Amino acid sequence: MDAEEVVRNIERVRARIAQAASRAGRSADQVTLVAVTKRVEAVRMEAAYRYGLRDFAENYMQEAVAKIDQPPLDVPEICWHFIGHLQTNKVKEAVGRFVLIQSVDSLRLASEIGKQAVRAGLTADILLEVKLDPIAAKFGLAPETTLEMAAQVTMVPGIRLRGLMGMAPFASEPEAARPAFRQLYTLFTQLPPECRHTLSMGMTGDFEVAIEEGATMVRLGTALFGQRPQQA
Repeated sequence: MDAEEVVRNIERVRARIAQAASRAGRSADQVTLVAVTKRVEAVRMEAAYRYGLRDFAENYMQEAVAKIDQPPLDVPEICWHFIGHLQTNKVKEAVGRFVLIQSVDSLRLASEIGKQAVRAGLTADILLEVKLDPIAAKFGLAPETTLEMAAQVTMVPGIRLRGLMGMAPFASEPEAARPAFRQLYTLFTQLPPECRHTLSMGMTGDFEVAIEEGATMVRLGTALFGQRPQQA
């Protein structure tokens, strides 16, 4: 996929975001588009940046660091998000590099993020990741423990809880994701007001439904950059 096709995809996605927001009685400005760039070459990411995207997300620390610290993507205007499973021994690399760590799923991880942030003289913004698929072997907090965890996390020095993140169970039809998104939105509305900043839900196959159910942030990869090359 060349740069021109990336630009066309961005235009199509923005139009779909606007339509979904309109159906929900919302403005498209209330939804942040985050480009998921796992295994996406820098040239395509640069095309997205030049066309106005400013939020990029990575799943793996090693790949993220290589992109963040090297031209042409080492520009302060890019807001980097971490959305993969974060191991505690990688937290030091994450703090200060990412505007938002979206995948916090334990008090131990939150505490380590807070500790490293305090050492660096920073406050780290985080989301709690909620496991919406009870069957899949994925990371995340059980929905029934999320609010209790949120209360504990808000007491950790060095971090600021900004909201929730989740992935709906995989399904062939986008409509099948609606109950999961509705569940996450309900949890989000029960957070303290100062923590209800970001509800990150919705990916390429279901982001329009997510927006209709209250998402303030969607994470899209394939819809913007096409199918990723398979790992060797």
